[in-house]
Amino acid sequence: MIKKSTIDQVFETARVEEVIGDFVQLKKSGSNYKGLSPFSDERTPSFMVSPAKQIWKDFSSGKGGNVVAFVMEHEHFSYPEAIKYLAKKYGIEIEETQQTDEEKQQADERESMFLVSEFAKDFFKRMLHKTDQGKAIGLSYFKERGFTAETIQKFELGYSPDTWDALTAEALKKSYKLDYLEKTGLSIVKGEKQFDRFKGRVIFPIQSMSGRTLGFGGRILTNDKKAAKYLNSPESDIYHKSKVLYGIYFAKQAIAKEDACYLVEGYTDVIQLHQSGIENVVSSSGTALTTDQIRLIRRLTPNITILFDGDPAGLRASLRGVDLILEQGMNVKVCTFPEGEDPDSFAKKNTQEDIAAYINQQAKDVISFKASLLVDEAKNDPIKKAEAIRDMVSSIAKVPDNIQQEIYLQECARIMDISENVLYSSLAQLSAKNQRDQSKKSRQNTKPLQKVGEQQNQETRPKVNQQFQLERSIISLLLRYGNEEDEFEDFVLKADQDGNLDLEAETQNAKVYEKIFLDLQEDEIEFTHDAFKELYHKIIEEYSTNEQLKIDAFINKVSPEEASEMTSILMESERDVLHRWDDQDIFVKDKNELEPREVNETILNLRRFLIKKKVQELMQQVLEQKSTHHHEILVEVKEYKSLEIIIAQKLNRVI
Repeated sequence: MIKKSTIDQVFETARVEEVIGDFVQLKKSGSNYKGLSPFSDERTPSFMVSPAKQIWKDFSSGKGGNVVAFVMEHEHFSYPEAIKYLAKKYGIEIEETQQTDEEKQQADERESMFLVSEFAKDFFKRMLHKTDQGKAIGLSYFKERGFTAETIQKFELGYSPDTWDALTAEALKKSYKLDYLEKTGLSIVKGEKQFDRFKGRVIFPIQSMSGRTLGFGGRILTNDKKAAKYLNSPESDIYHKSKVLYGIYFAKQAIAKEDACYLVEGYTDVIQLHQSGIENVVSSSGTALTTDQIRLIRRLTPNITILFDGDPAGLRASLRGVDLILEQGMNVKVCTFPEGEDPDSFAKKNTQEDIAAYINQQAKDVISFKASLLVDEAKNDPIKKAEAIRDMVSSIAKVPDNIQQEIYLQECARIMDISENVLYSSLAQLSAKNQRDQSKKSRQNTKPLQKVGEQQNQETRPKVNQQFQLERSIISLLLRYGNEEDEFEDFVLKADQDGNLDLEAETQNAKVYEKIFLDLQEDEIEFTHDAFKELYHKIIEEYSTNEQLKIDAFINKVSPEEASEMTSILMESERDVLHRWDDQDIFVKDKNELEPREVNETILNLRRFLIKKKVQELMQQVLEQKSTHHHEILVEVKEYKSLEIIIAQKLNRVI
């Protein structure tokens, strides 16, 4: 268990904009920040962060909450793990108890796999630094590559002993289950035998954006032609190689700060560049670049430079992933190193300033680079040149921005010595074909439209829950204006000399939370929805006890479900900011300014709704009853209807 004082310290210290800034590139938007959603694929920002309230809201997925909720949602942490992560980030000491064997067994499968991976990482590090074999083979290799002790420690490099089951035996001895060792790919099980996957290899831990160990890469150091030079962890519940970039944990802050990312091929390329001071670099770990990996970068920056070695033969194959980057609307450049050099060797020989200057000078726009490469390959062969032109048009068609497309076409026409009109025509034909294919696919996936006059299924129509919305509005008023004082027009029910009911207006000064609480109490109105019932009482208690409600502190006192609902309510107006209605001369009301009329109307609307509901219940009794009490019930219905008409008049509505 983590002490409450430690949890309180974490909440007081952690800043939501700083924590989320490690995962998403945030840009100032008024008093808030906005960025691309880390939970869905999008090109227009729908993710908002409020430093003042210490909350965030993702309008594309509907998720939201406080800083702990973000870490839990993004990294799939449990609550204690999220607290520990934040405590580590802010240097807060946290007391951890050692897990017993029973607690290890009770951990869920996914978390057990993380625990096993963490154990393996520590084991490999220990083998590298504390054993003769590790020092002689593993450590020597890393030092030969030019890695310093600090770099080896930073990237937590390790060594797996050249014995069949060193890791497996040690893990089983420490009560880790063989099932999880197998599922993470650390151990290979064949019948009664089990052995280590990474036997006799130097180890590169692969980490998530938050630093969790997801899997491993292992390089063999012998000349065994039957064994793969590099071996990665297999796919598992915690490791999906298509969604991971090696080095992203160490590079994320530099990428956001520099607003640029360098993409290389191998582990050592990343490590050597980091050691040279170029930290905004990641690797696809030798696998073909995927859309998920590109989106991971795009959350931090739209600018990416691919660093290739000087081998011309591999360039064409390496460029295949470029179209995926262009589809995401990113700015892509390509930089090649001199023949015989790769990012690793080049970084080893040059200073940080020299490396940065070289990349700056040599980086070319990807379309220009690809066009030049294809022209050189085609030479004077007309067939090859035609294929190259079609290849270029196909790449340009991936670019979502029309202006960029036109610039690329002009540049392509110049390099490939062909008329712009031919390229425009080819692009138009390809775009038309893509649209036809998309339309055909959409028709295949769309259900036949209902015939005119055919009755629609009533159950498919979404129904607005009016009481839910009214209760939500009251919570919104309390959160936004609860402690503000103003003059309210109060309506008191009175009867004239003839016994006719009417609502007479009286004005009084009150705080919003007092006005709402007294009115609801007078009418004996109880919240009916679980989302608001407890939250309403907690808000009133907070105002009554402390005479104020600080959102950033209060949101940490409620349940995750209540915090999520609070965030949705408080950040609702930010959706209008994202839509930029002002640019279209549509001006949305500022919800930060109290309007007493809004408070009165909300309460009156709730009263009116509950009266209508009561009338319906009474009429149902009349229909179901077989007794002689119909007259009394109908008189009661008449009185309620009269009151409903009076309230409607005050709201300027027609019954």
